[in-house]
Amino acid sequence: MRRGRLAKLRAGVLLPWTRAPYGYRLHPDRPRDPGGVVLEAGEAAVVAEIFALYLEPQVSLLQLARTLARRHIPSPGGKSVWAVATLHGILTNPAYTGQVYTGRVRYRPPRIRRSATHPIGRPHESRIPVPRAEWIAVATVPAIVTTEQFDRVQSKLAKNRCFSQRNNTAHPYLLRALVSCGYCRYACIGRTAVRSPYSYYMCSSKLKWAMLGREPCHARFAPAGQLDDLVWRDLCEVLTHPAELTRALERAHGGHWLPQELQARRENLRQGRVSLGQQIDRLTEAYLHDVIALPEYERRRRDLEQRDQALAEQERQLSAQADRHEELAGTAIAIENFCARVRAGLDNVSFEQKRQLVELLIDRVIVTDTAVEIHYVIPTHRSSEHVRFCHLRTDYLSTSQ
Repeated sequence: MRRGRLAKLRAGVLLPWTRAPYGYRLHPDRPRDPGGVVLEAGEAAVVAEIFALYLEPQVSLLQLARTLARRHIPSPGGKSVWAVATLHGILTNPAYTGQVYTGRVRYRPPRIRRSATHPIGRPHESRIPVPRAEWIAVATVPAIVTTEQFDRVQSKLAKNRCFSQRNNTAHPYLLRALVSCGYCRYACIGRTAVRSPYSYYMCSSKLKWAMLGREPCHARFAPAGQLDDLVWRDLCEVLTHPAELTRALERAHGGHWLPQELQARRENLRQGRVSLGQQIDRLTEAYLHDVIALPEYERRRRDLEQRDQALAEQERQLSAQADRHEELAGTAIAIENFCARVRAGLDNVSFEQKRQLVELLIDRVIVTDTAVEIHYVIPTHRSSEHVRFCHLRTDYLSTSQ
């Protein structure tokens, strides 16, 4: 099927679209026929305006989205606000020049989520661009913009990408992508005021809700320097005194027991089963000497056997708890060894090393006004010291804990 579909694509008799791009309409009876593609006049005019507006000086994708919203132009989904990703998809689609391609991207499993405290929604794979030389030309359709316009837009997108806030390295943020708002559970982004030495972690929903005309989140800005110092000092304290980690691990496993208590409980259960065995033996002797009748013997023996089975089940559960306790002791030793190795170099670490350590040991920092909640994760094996904990979570891309 793949070979046949690829042959039809190369022959120009099959469209790669399952849904027509914004500005086009497919033939109702032959939706995969390239000859049935026609322009939708109103949407095509919007696409041409998007390309023209973006080519104006000092216009970014965000400014373009705001301009379209001010003009009350609905998005392809019928919403009043245009998403930046939607505009980027339109501006990078070569079909608007009249040439349809396939094989422009390949897919890989996703590696990040938007926020550890907020569901990502419907998980989907991430798209990786493929070099233009590997694209497969499929068919021609009516053009909306010229090839020259399209190439100028791609050049501007590449230039603006270098100045994007996600590529900003002028202001270091130790907790970048690790801070969440305690009110709305959205991720917080680092911002530095223009011509100002002050940096903050700001709830990302403030900008989004402001664009939608809704009341923004009332969470206050968190001073980045103070929050970074606070979290780093607490992290050093945790690594310096790993006993608290061991107690937390015990609580996580439900281990509020002591080995002596386990031994005592197991001994009591053993003695109880021995006593029941003796009672069964005496009952059998009484039946053999015709002291009790057969129905009474069967009834009493059945009750004693049920009690013995209940004690045996409790004994198995205690054995499982004992095994977990031994595993917990081994995990605690591994945690102490890890903390000892990391603690030796805490005094002379660079910012890059701090950042690597924070990414490894902190899953999330939740800020609610003056309250700071830190979720630590500690490697329990050497093989896990090079993998971020969030990548190991089964709910990494579906739900939040």
